[in-house]
Amino acid sequence: MVFSAGFEGSEPIAEARQLTRSFLAEVQAAHGVHVSDRALDLVELVVSELVTNTRKYAPGPSLLSLEVREGCVDVAVWDSNPDPPAILPPDPTRVGQHGLEIIMAVALAFQIHREPVGKRVTASIALAP
Repeated sequence: MVFSAGFEGSEPIAEARQLTRSFLAEVQAAHGVHVSDRALDLVELVVSELVTNTRKYAPGPSLLSLEVREGCVDVAVWDSNPDPPAILPPDPTRVGQHGLEIIMAVALAFQIHREPVGKRVTASIALAP
């Protein structure tokens, strides 16, 4: 089960979150795959953080892909900026820039791949505890 959506850079980030919720609701209804409330919230958070990063650091088009496989959902966001995101060390006194830190804390796996154009950032989230 795969879902993809392209963004030009002007759509509200809330649209990506809503598309994510709709996709996971469809996964449950049509395919009988259990998605816990916690997983739904975490996937929505990861989507929001990754799409926000593309808006801040890679203006222009981006692509969100969601793929359900083996009890998890892979959240992947492609953008045209080839530079990998800066993963800062934890710092409770820092205001902001905790998105990737949060994603890495909740994800089963986190990867950054350079593409022929740009990069793809992927986080895998368990669908049930």
